[in-house]
Amino acid sequence: MSVARVEPRGARSTGWWGMALFIVAELTLFGTAVASYLFLRFRAPTWPPPGVEDPDLVLGGIATVLLVGSSIPILWAERGIERGDVRRMRIGIAISIVLALAFLSIQGYEYASASFSWRTDAYGSLFFTILSLHGLHVIGAILIVSWLEARSFAGHFDGDHHVAVQTGALYWHFVDIVWLAIFSVLYLSPRI
Repeated sequence: MSVARVEPRGARSTGWWGMALFIVAELTLFGTAVASYLFLRFRAPTWPPPGVEDPDLVLGGIATVLLVGSSIPILWAERGIERGDVRRMRIGIAISIVLALAFLSIQGYEYASASFSWRTDAYGSLFFTILSLHGLHVIGAILIVSWLEARSFAGHFDGDHHVAVQTGALYWHFVDIVWLAIFSVLYLSPRI
C-alpha cells in the first residue's frame, strides 16, 4: 500500500504560511523580552549594573558568525532539494546542525563562566531569559531539520515534494535573524 503525498502547488503552501504566522507570534515573544530589557537599560544610571561585566564580545561575535553562517548551508540545502538533489540537502542540513551545536556550546560556556546569574538582578534575569529563550529556539530548529534529515533517508523529498524543507528552512532563518537583534541589544548596546 502506497501513501500518497499531498503538497499543494503554487507560490506558497499552507504549511509555509502556517510557519510564517507562527514566526510572527514568536516575534511578539522576543519583542516583549527585548523591549523589557531596553526599558530597564535606558532607565538605569549604569548598564549593566555595577559589578557585572559586559558580555564577552569576542565569544558573542564567534557565536554570531557560527549561527548566522549556518543559514548558508540551509539555503544551499533548500536550493538543492528544489532541484531534486537529496544528497545536497542532507549535507547542507548536517553542516547547519554542526554550526548550531557549536553556537550552543559557546552559549553554554558563557552561562557557566558568567560572573552573574539569572538571580543576581533584573539585568541577569533578562540576560539569561532572553539567551535561554533563544537557545531553546535553536534547539527546536535543530530538531526540525534533524527530522527533515531523517525523512530524507525515508525518501520523502524530491524535486517536486519539498515543502517541509522550505518550511523548516524558514524557521531556521528566523532563529538566525532573531539572534542578530539579540546580539545587538545584549552584546553591543551596553558598549554604547
